[in-house]
Amino acid sequence: MRMFDCLDELEALVGQEIAVSDWVDVDQARIDAFAEATEDRQWIHLDPARAAQGPFGGTIAHGFLTLSLLPRFFETAYRVRETRMGLNYGLDRVRFPAPVPVASRLRGRFVLRRVEPIEGGLQMMVEVTVESEAGGKPVCVAESITRQYR
Repeated sequence: MRMFDCLDELEALVGQEIAVSDWVDVDQARIDAFAEATEDRQWIHLDPARAAQGPFGGTIAHGFLTLSLLPRFFETAYRVRETRMGLNYGLDRVRFPAPVPVASRLRGRFVLRRVEPIEGGLQMMVEVTVESEAGGKPVCVAESITRQYR
């Protein structure tokens, strides 16, 4: 966990990697729970026997499951002491360059791309690259826009 004292510290880091999150396990139970919550019950996510014969050799996580882990990655990557709250303001570009096989471990790498002052704080666009412990292509790249308030 990287700690910053104030938002002003972040403004000087545009274009740089500012943090890396902890690893998160993506097991079949997590995939099953996400399928139930979203009603996306496609066999490639839920049927290990059928998925073993499919293109990835086993079940894979939903792309949106991977994306939904962003708050967890943020939580373990960095914190700004001076802020009283942060809000998810939205996403710009999101891509899923590679699948997430069951039993993967993922983490997020954070590059600060843009900052702009807002009333009472700072709006930041952070490019989050989600990588698998197994290596290879990133499994998700998302431009996350957050607002941090003093």
